[in-house]
Amino acid sequence: MYRWQIPLYLCDLRRVALKIALGAVALVIACETTAESDTEVSDSGIDTTTSASATSTTLGDGDGDGDGDGDGDGDGDVVPGESDFTCLLEWTKVRNYYLTNLQGDLEGSLAVANNPEGGIFPAGTLIQLIPTEAMVKRGAGFSPSTNDWEFFSLEVNAQGTTILDRGTTDVINQFGGNCLDCHEKAMPQWDFVCEKDHGCDPLPLTDEIIESVQQGDPRCGG
Repeated sequence: MYRWQIPLYLCDLRRVALKIALGAVALVIACETTAESDTEVSDSGIDTTTSASATSTTLGDGDGDGDGDGDGDGDGDVVPGESDFTCLLEWTKVRNYYLTNLQGDLEGSLAVANNPEGGIFPAGTLIQLIPTEAMVKRGAGFSPSTNDWEFFSLEVNAQGTTILDRGTTDVINQFGGNCLDCHEKAMPQWDFVCEKDHGCDPLPLTDEIIESVQQGDPRCGG
């Protein structure tokens, strides 16, 4: 049982809502396993734990799309850096989460997000429900077991974002929950993205609480 000991005179409504929301998430996604390594390795044998960099890295190939595969369609890999995780309110909202695309293919990401039949998100898609967690679609073949998604546990403040953990199958968020354990329950047509009717375990959070947490993103300077 959680006892909230929040000095209300020191907190505004957003901070109270954030503490309540994060505590509720902790109850739902409490982890049965602990992270045992600082290095995440994808199914392809590639080390997927990359040191946080100031900016994302794309694999240049001279075709103008920055994806490294030379075909000009923007479907290759991008390595996210801390500066890619900005104020989520600046991104595009889709129902109750925020989305952008690190390779500039926002139209492609939105087409899948708004398709009632689902689909496979293009590489570069970055999704956040709350400021401290994120998932990024990497290039084809990056991690077959996660449909090429890389998961992130983040620390955010007014100065920006710090990546606490990143990887594929073993990323543990700040509440002890394994990201993949939740997202792999999504039905196949939803490409590991959890929403209320996608098959994932429900969060005990109202839309109003989620929105309050989003609006309180300290990176937004509000």
